[in-house]
Order: sequence, then structure tokens, then C-alpha cells
Amino acid sequence: MDLKLEGVEGKKIDKDKFHWTHFYQSFADKLRSFKDKREELIAGIHEIADRVDGMQKLQDQFEDNTTGPLKDICPFTTIGIFNRGITDDNRKKIASELARLLAVDLPVPEIFDGIPLLDNRNSWFFGWDNKRNPNDIDLLWILFEEALHFSKSGDEYSRSSFIKAYDNATQIISAGWKLTIGLYWIRPWNFPTLDKLSRVYLSNKLKIKIGCNGPKKRCNANDYLDIMDALKASFHEESFPVHSFPELSLAAWESKGDDPLDSPEKDINYLPVPEPPSDKSYSVNNILAEGCFLESAKLEEILKRLREKKNLILQGPPGTGKTWLAKRIAFALIGKRDNSKVCALQFHPNLSYEDFVRGWRPTVNGKLELSDGPFLQMVTAAGNDPTAGYVLVIEEINRGNPAQIFGEMLTLLEVGKRTSDEALKLCYHKDDNERVFIPNNLFVIGTMNIADRSLALVDLALRRRFAFINLKPQFGELWQRWVCNQFSIDSNILSEIKKRIESLNNEISSDMSLGPQFQVGHSFVTPSSNIFISDSRNWFKQIVETEIGPLLDEYWFDAPEKARKATRQLLEGF
Repeated sequence: MDLKLEGVEGKKIDKDKFHWTHFYQSFADKLRSFKDKREELIAGIHEIADRVDGMQKLQDQFEDNTTGPLKDICPFTTIGIFNRGITDDNRKKIASELARLLAVDLPVPEIFDGIPLLDNRNSWFFGWDNKRNPNDIDLLWILFEEALHFSKSGDEYSRSSFIKAYDNATQIISAGWKLTIGLYWIRPWNFPTLDKLSRVYLSNKLKIKIGCNGPKKRCNANDYLDIMDALKASFHEESFPVHSFPELSLAAWESKGDDPLDSPEKDINYLPVPEPPSDKSYSVNNILAEGCFLESAKLEEILKRLREKKNLILQGPPGTGKTWLAKRIAFALIGKRDNSKVCALQFHPNLSYEDFVRGWRPTVNGKLELSDGPFLQMVTAAGNDPTAGYVLVIEEINRGNPAQIFGEMLTLLEVGKRTSDEALKLCYHKDDNERVFIPNNLFVIGTMNIADRSLALVDLALRRRFAFINLKPQFGELWQRWVCNQFSIDSNILSEIKKRIESLNNEISSDMSLGPQFQVGHSFVTPSSNIFISDSRNWFKQIVETEIGPLLDEYWFDAPEKARKATRQLLEGF
């Protein structure tokens, strides 16, 4: 299928060109509520078509070869009504009418740069009634919902659900590559479009091969996510030609004259997609793609220290992403997203050796029995699977009493004592001959907030057994580009936010009662999910008033006016 891409040749790519993304994302959000109101949706669409010139009436073909109004519709076909080969004036007029039907309160875009358009002859995402399966339209609604959920959470469960939904939708007649276009429409900062122009650009310009392991030699879900993850990782590279999916789509349009659409793929010299083949595989590239603002070399250094020392603690000021990074370092260490090999828990003042290592527990029959805690469970699992890596992530490791919680296992943590020759008899042993040692393939990652005055310093015996990595607030180009691309926040506003928080951090660092460990981290001003931020200045104001301000009140509890002044300065003239 040939596709057109709306764009303006010769213009420099800039953020202003992609204001349309706000409208499209809001349109998708409102459309979501019509999944169970499809009769109302299709009736509204037919009503608009009856009175608006330039809008094609949706006529279906039934089993008896008669034709009549379409009785059901999917979300992607709905959006496709104003993303076809029609004039801009008609696009705006139809989009405005549909937005009114859905109660979208944002204005229709004036410019549609970077948006792929459908061929008028093939603009439905499903076939005629006499050719489609009864559940085809339902499958497209499921993909639509799973895509929105995956774009927001990004966790392993939502990724798996998206894969299933995408692969099911590839079986639908007429879906094809259009699925990727629809995903791009609903979340243009999260999903790439693989329309024909974009596929040629990826192959010829970026030298990235698109896997085609799905039906009719198109991509399946894993192929699509491999491309998505690889591109997100490459967007962080200064030398990469584009730094977001909208930029990529527009660049594909602007380069269409350089590479004929019928370029034979066999003549292309491909470079491999920089991602492992499995959908669960995980590397430093994935960490960067998910929003880490450390350089790739720094992440590799952290992994190297963890492999050597076996035990590592990430420490730093509040909001530097310690817990976020710890879990991803764990996945990168074992090479894949596998929650069965990564156990995360949190230390707290009431946690004991009996909870963590081994202790007596009541049974259902009223008796007591020795039960292994999460640490010994991981020791056993790693010992039974010596060729795989296992990681225990301990959040806020200094919030408990680590020396007491680990007990004799503290000795066994040491990298030089992880052999059967160093095995010890536990204070709670199951028999006199039982000896325990920590296998070499079990790693421990802790996180520590050294700004919390209520916590004691880490025991020196524990400190000797861990490597310590200091994390600092990251407000550099990687942070600015990520937030700009993912949440459509103007780069000038982000530069101003950076300047104000760095000024605050300088004041905190120079304060004799505080110091660098009390700085404000980048997580405070990095949205935790792919939310739609319509007013960037108001968003920052809310963050200051409800998160950073209260933190400063705690820092300067004995100088409340100083805390209030620092809070005011963050917002003054913003």
C-alpha cells in the first residue's frame, strides 16, 4: 500500500512543527471511552458525514453482496477519517467535527508535519463485513487499549500484553503496516510509524534492518519493539540524524527524493539492530532508551564493578533514580528482563534476620517450622542454576540494621569467600551437617539515601564488602532531550527549570548544615509516566509547591524563612 506523508520540504525540523501531537494524543484519550459505546460513535460519525462536505461516507459490503452504512468501527479507522489523502482544509474541518463528538477540548492543528496519511482506496484497518472475522474490530480496540497502557507504564506485563495484542491484530485483513501508523497517531512520541517512506529511510539512511517475521513478510510485535527500542537508544546519540519518532517520520518525508520507494532491499548494506533478538533481552541500550541520563560508558562501568565485587550500593541525593536504576542494572547484568531471577525488597527498622535469612514460622496446624527468607531463597535458586545470574535488589539498605539482618551471611557476601570451602553453619540450621555459602552467580544491589538524617551510617564491615557508586542530579542534554521528546515540553522551559534547580542545588551544597548529598535530583522534574502535560509552567509550579517545597521545609526546619525564600525563587518570574 502506498502512503503519503504530510510535511513541508526544506524547513528545519524544530519542536514547533509537532504541536499536532498534543491534539492526537488527547483525541486518542477521549476515543478510549467509546470502546463500549461504539454504536454511539459510529452513529455520530455517520451524522457528521451526512452534513460535512469532503467527508467520505463509510459504506460496508455484506454477505449478501448488498451495501449499507458501516455498523462498527475501530479506533484507528476513526482517526484515519481525517488522515487520508484529502485537502488540509477538509482535514481540519473533519477533525474539528470528530473532536466535538469526542469532547476533545484542544484546538485542531494548523500544521500536520510528520504525520503519515492513508491511501483513500484502503483507509480501513479491517476488511469488508463479508470478508472479516467477527472479532477483528474487537482485536483492534484491544491493541489500541494495550498500546495506551504500555506507553504509560512500560513494565514487563504491559509489554507482554502489547505483544499479544499486536500479533493478534496482524492476522486481520487490511491491517498490515497500517498498524504501526495507527500506533504512531495515538502516541507519536512513543511508537514509530513503519509506513513505506519510513521503512525506506530506516533501511537506506539509518542502515537499520526491519525484521519481517510476521504474516505476509511484515513485522510481528517483537520485530516492531526491537526497532522501537533500538531507535529510542539511538535518539540519545548526538550524531544520530533524528532524536524522536516525529522527527524520524518528517525526515523520511523530506528525504523521499533521495531514495526511490522501489529501492530493492537486497542492495541495502544493513547494520544490525543494536538489540538482542529476544523480546525480553536487556542491555545498557534498554536502560538508556527507558530514560537514564547517565552516559553509556558510566553504565558499563557500574556493571563492571558489580561483576567484580558482586555487591554494589547506589547512593545519592533524593530524586537521583537509585531504585529505578538498580532494577535495570539487575536486568542488564543477567541480560534479559526476567523477574524470576531478580528479587526486590526494602529494608526497614523492624526487619530481622529471621525475616530476611531464616527463622521459625507458624504453620497452619499450629506448629513452628524453619522457613527460608528471601535471601536464602535466592541463594538456593542461584545454586541450583549456576549458569544464570541472580540479583537481589535491596532498597534503602541503611534504613534497617544491615549487620544484624545479614547475620553470619555478611561474612559470606565477600567476593573471596563465595566457595563451598567457606561454607558456614547457620545459627538456624536444618540439620547438623548443613553448610551454606553464597554462589558466585548471586549479586546484591543496594540503594541508599545518605541525605536522611534519621538513618545511621552503614556498618564498616558491610561497607567493606560493597562497591559504592555515587549518583548525582542529571540535568544535562540527555535529560533535557528525553523530557522534551517524551512529554512535548518546550526546550526553553526545560533550560529555565534546569537553571533554577541548579542554582538551588548550589545553595544546598554550600550550606554547612546540608551539603551535596542533599541536592534535589532530576526525578522531581522528570514525569514518571507518559502523561499528557498541557501546561508545562503549571506542571513545574505544582512540582515545586507539592514536592520540592516540602522537601526544603524539612531541610531547613530550623530556618523556615530560608526554605520559603528558596521555594519562591524557584517560581519567581517563571
